[in-house]
Amino acid sequence: MLIDTYAWIEFFRGTESGMEAREVLRAERSFTSVVSIAEIAEWCLKNNLRLQEYVRAVTKGSVILRLDEQTASIAGTINHERKKTIRGWGMVDSLILATAVSYDLKILTGDSHFKDLPNVRML
Repeated sequence: MLIDTYAWIEFFRGTESGMEAREVLRAERSFTSVVSIAEIAEWCLKNNLRLQEYVRAVTKGSVILRLDEQTASIAGTINHERKKTIRGWGMVDSLILATAVSYDLKILTGDSHFKDLPNVRML
């Protein structure tokens, strides 16, 4: 399961959705796109949280999947297509989706941008 930034933040906040994410993290082999680290870093800084502690939690709780040329190319194609129909769709969304496609993983998220996709488990 690819844990999206949304799921990680809910996990850290201890919300009901975060508890569901916790169960997935305990029960399944979990992965995180490296681009989620950037989003989590921004969230930590915005909320005056200790960045390194949260990044360490992500790297201990999941395998970090790096980007390569193939995944980046897939993301560009996804971004081009999804922007036509999904308001607010961004390149980070495309990079996360492309990572899931490249590694044949489902995505765990609560981000409504992903709700129409078959390989997504919504929180």
